[in-house]
Amino acid sequence: MPDRVLLTGVSGFLGGHVAKALLAAGCQVRGSVRDLAKAEKVRQTLATAGADVGRLEFVALDLMKDDGWEAAAAGCRFVAHTASPFVLQMPIDRNELIRPAVEGTQRALDAALKAGVERVVLTSSMAAIAYGHDRGRTAPFTAADWTNLEGRDVSAYVESKTRAERRAWEIMKAAGRERDLVVVNPSGIFGPLLDDDPGTSAQIVIRLMNGSMPAAPRFNFALIDVRDVAAAHVAALTDGGVAGRRLPMGAQTLSLKQCADILRRRFPNYSHKLPRFEMPDWFVRLYALADRDLRDNVGELGVVRRMDSSDAVALLGRPLIAADDAIAATAESLIAQKLI
Repeated sequence: MPDRVLLTGVSGFLGGHVAKALLAAGCQVRGSVRDLAKAEKVRQTLATAGADVGRLEFVALDLMKDDGWEAAAAGCRFVAHTASPFVLQMPIDRNELIRPAVEGTQRALDAALKAGVERVVLTSSMAAIAYGHDRGRTAPFTAADWTNLEGRDVSAYVESKTRAERRAWEIMKAAGRERDLVVVNPSGIFGPLLDDDPGTSAQIVIRLMNGSMPAAPRFNFALIDVRDVAAAHVAALTDGGVAGRRLPMGAQTLSLKQCADILRRRFPNYSHKLPRFEMPDWFVRLYALADRDLRDNVGELGVVRRMDSSDAVALLGRPLIAADDAIAATAESLIAQKLI
């Protein structure tokens, strides 16, 4: 019988790609959704993407409720916990992000331990690694680094991912099973959409390509292709070399202006809508007074963070997909879905 994997967050951008990769690897996938009414759309989406959905089943789980977690993990060899809230616009109450992230991780790991699964692969983020540090740091961030929650410009999202991952390691250490946890720490996830839900990261590409950004703020972000992140989750389930480790993932760090230049080369029909210049920081801060997305991120102006992805590259046994290709794949699918 194929290995059964409980995959939380199967309806999300990353979760869908992880499900596709697991099914391609021959696994049985038990995917969690908050509402089973979403299940058929997920099934159809994965079938359209070429997945064998005959080995896909669904369970209803809520990050904030105990119901169903033990039953969902029962009979599974592995748990892949990808479900966690992610937004660009920070809530007024930080706990709107922190509580679901931490409590959902607690429920997922408690259920995994009670079910006696062999390994848990947790989706964390570079947010748990690279924030609250010296803004001028040039060295790549590694698995040894942790976000300093007392540092400058630590958002609710960054705090949520950091506290959730910390809690995961605490749970597994208390159970004497630290080596049965692998944590994947991706940077900004781009790549092809599986359906017409652009999620969060793709909103950046939408704003670059729809003409709503006349000039680019001096924001920089590390990028990784969703197909690499999904492949790392699948490989990490059984690879002995990554037992008890964190896996930072970032193919390249680009500025918004560089992203716009890539899109201009790849999609010349959108050239007139793409920003050609960078905004002065003072203007961004002024404009942010009327733009919530900018206001929540002005602390990131001019900050450059790079990730050491060598362990993930070793796990995959190949180079990472280039950031240019990840950005272009996002744009191609947005156009195909008529979202821009």
